[in-house]
Amino acid sequence: MAKNDTKVTDNPKLKEKTLSDGQISLYLEYYLGYSKQYDEEKDKEAVKIIRKKEFLNLYIWQAPRTPLERQQNKETLELAKKIRFEREQEMKAGKLGYRLEKKDNVNFLDYFQNYIDNYQKKDVRVIMMALAKFKAFLAKKHPVYANFIKPNNLNRDLMLEFVEYLQSICVGEGAHTIFQRFKKVVKYAEEHDVLHKNPCNGITCKIDDQVIKKDILSLEEIENLLNTRYQGENPEIRKAFIFCLYTGIRFCDVVELKFSNVDYSNRLLSFEQNKTSGHSKASNVVIPLNDGLISLIGHPSSPDNMDEVIFKLPSHTMCLKALRHWTARAGITKHITWHCARHSFAVNILNNGANIKTVASLLGHSGLKHTEKYTRAVDKLKEDAINSLPELKI
Repeated sequence: MAKNDTKVTDNPKLKEKTLSDGQISLYLEYYLGYSKQYDEEKDKEAVKIIRKKEFLNLYIWQAPRTPLERQQNKETLELAKKIRFEREQEMKAGKLGYRLEKKDNVNFLDYFQNYIDNYQKKDVRVIMMALAKFKAFLAKKHPVYANFIKPNNLNRDLMLEFVEYLQSICVGEGAHTIFQRFKKVVKYAEEHDVLHKNPCNGITCKIDDQVIKKDILSLEEIENLLNTRYQGENPEIRKAFIFCLYTGIRFCDVVELKFSNVDYSNRLLSFEQNKTSGHSKASNVVIPLNDGLISLIGHPSSPDNMDEVIFKLPSHTMCLKALRHWTARAGITKHITWHCARHSFAVNILNNGANIKTVASLLGHSGLKHTEKYTRAVDKLKEDAINSLPELKI
């Protein structure tokens, strides 16, 4: 096989990756410096080498058998070496690596918005929220960047400050979820040479999985909601939220439920959870249906239209507006979001004696770790109930 005589000092280096079909894929590996990160477990600073790969779509035979294959290997390697040399000269000229001058004047806010405009996945709403929160953060903390911020102005200190800001304004897992989506866009920008270095590397937005920070609706408050009607209410939103309060289903799932998910004869609802579909054995959820839930579901417009959605809901934003108007009319002062229905369902059935494994199954949890936080919430409710009694003086 032709020899790959890459030198130790080469940057980028010409590297090889063996494929399952017996060929070798050639790629370039760039050294882009290093970053220092604090390792909490080892209680010391760790150095992380920053590298970047560029696959050349060039292939050689791992074990060439004929003169033709050996000649092909030789010519392909020569081409790869030539590309490697050209890339090295470009780096030295400041066109790659940390000095991508032609993209330094990009407005990162516009780049972020363009990413959203071309994004096709279901979590686009959360990514939109991440941009909105970042803009709000800049307007409040760094007004000079409120409308325009260059990619090279994104640094580690700014990201740490952004995380702190998110944790101060968000409840529950909101800060963590938003920052994860923000990091996704930043990583994309780095991979496409808009950012020279990822400022989010090593930064996490920690949450306490064992604590529920969202408000819970008590059974009494749920009863108040059921008894509260107002002019102009959307009956689909009302039915869907009540359904979630009595089943624990997420908004992203209830909005897609179809009549084909309902087994009327066995009184069961089965569906695949959007959040865990494809990467959890518990992604498929089966929920028993009582008379009240079947009444909320109703029936399709015709027996042949089982793919019709059950609840014809508007956008998530419109649903939240209607929900807040409804809860205010019911005299509920808590900050209620749609996801509060899921938490309320879990806490209320645990409080009524349900087994934790049963609750985990109904919620579609793959284990008990995420369900245990609800038992802690039940314990806290009991503690608050005891502490609400008049002080005992003996």
